[in-house]
Amino acid sequence: MSLFKSIATFGGFTLVSRITGFFRDMALANYLGAGLISDAFFVAFKLPNLFRSLFAEGAFTSAFVPMLSQKLVGENREDALFFASRAISILAFFLGIFVLIMELLMPWVIELLAPGFVDDHGKIELATSLSRITFPFLLFISVVSFQSGILNSLGKFAAPAAAPVILNLMMIISVFVFAPFGETPAHGIAFGVSFAGFMEIIWLTYFLHRENVYIRPQYNILELLKDNELRTLFKRIAPGVLGAGVYQINMVVDTILVSLVGTGAISWLYYANRLQQLPLGVVGAAISVAVLPILSRHLKSGDKEQARLVQDKAVEYGTLLSIPAAVALIILAVPIINILFQHGKFGALETQMTAQAVIAYTLGLPFYVLVKAMTPNFFARGDTKTPVKYSIVVLLTNLCFSVILMKPFGHVGIASATTIAAVVSFCQYCRGLRKRRFWKYSKELRRKTFKIFLCSLLMGGMLEGAMLLLDRQFGNWLHLGIMPKLGLFGLLCILGVATFAITAKIFGVLDIAEILNMFCKRKKKHA
Repeated sequence: MSLFKSIATFGGFTLVSRITGFFRDMALANYLGAGLISDAFFVAFKLPNLFRSLFAEGAFTSAFVPMLSQKLVGENREDALFFASRAISILAFFLGIFVLIMELLMPWVIELLAPGFVDDHGKIELATSLSRITFPFLLFISVVSFQSGILNSLGKFAAPAAAPVILNLMMIISVFVFAPFGETPAHGIAFGVSFAGFMEIIWLTYFLHRENVYIRPQYNILELLKDNELRTLFKRIAPGVLGAGVYQINMVVDTILVSLVGTGAISWLYYANRLQQLPLGVVGAAISVAVLPILSRHLKSGDKEQARLVQDKAVEYGTLLSIPAAVALIILAVPIINILFQHGKFGALETQMTAQAVIAYTLGLPFYVLVKAMTPNFFARGDTKTPVKYSIVVLLTNLCFSVILMKPFGHVGIASATTIAAVVSFCQYCRGLRKRRFWKYSKELRRKTFKIFLCSLLMGGMLEGAMLLLDRQFGNWLHLGIMPKLGLFGLLCILGVATFAITAKIFGVLDIAEILNMFCKRKKKHA
């Protein structure tokens, strides 16, 4: 499977996941609003997801996928899958112990994660109760991440990318089925989170069996700890906790500090981050997941030139998709939040506060996407230590600027600090890859990036002008009914896509023929 097709496949299914995620967030916004209960729930929801990103999707995947991909090239399939069985057995054993310890220590963990809750009566107790319900999700979703890594190594990207849809659907169902019977509305939704993790395991087990992959748990843990291959794996995992999880760590720093801003601030940043996660998840995650096994195979076979070309394409696709997405999200922040979330307990104030954070976060979106495109170049070579060094600098940058900007700008200052940290991270990766002669940002790529930026600005200007015309025609068009508002927003989206596509084709940065060729091949394949 080509890099473009892999990105398109993973990104397409991830887009479906993000869309169902927005329906989930619409239900949460309508049912929980942005106050004490929602703040407590979002802390409880973030906690297992933080460790998932660090241990499973971050450190584990970045170390496991290259090793498994290279084994599938150089060894027989049975030996490679036996290695996978041993790896997941170790991971599940220690994560199970970790979950039990965290359940016992949860009150102190919540105080550390959200110190601003301590002075708010009942908030710390509610967050603790909800976190104890959601935290088993970490163990389930870590197994899911492992299953996804095997499928990705086999060139199967669709089922893993679609798995998060189960979580979104289960949380939506929980709002209407479980929430009314809980101690608070958030308790029923929290139960839905953990149950969804178990259902995702069942989902991916089915697709593994379709590939004749059967993972048999290994129970001789003491013997597994002596295995040299597993020792190599976990030596790479240890530094990868910071290297691959820097984005989530920055989010935790944001959560700790924003809890001190006041009630509602955690929810504003949550909804803003969810909007940013749409392009970051669809584009950034798709590129990162698709590039890692492909780079690993080329480097294993010694084809460094092909590896360089893959990295070039990854950065080019990341730039082509993230810059226009960032510009559109900045221009359309208020309309998007108004349409998605401004219902029930989520009012006009919440819309404005969330939109400000969206803009601050989105300025750093292209940099985070490109970092995700470049990080696999280190992991594919078994180097998980260098990203750690970069991560320490990024974390300190985020922390310092969050503290500096929090007082004058509140939650917007914290979001802005995350963007500044993204720029620092991007600069480090560019310099580090060039210094080691792994890859460099060529003049041709810089020219294409500049052209894409110009096309994006033209698109942004067109969208801004169109919204001014709508306001002149209808007053404030966001005060219209939901159906007219949706129709006008749809026209704005079509206008933006068409403007960018036409200008990008004129400037020679959009290869429509390659896209059409991919779909034509797919159509012939299914004919």
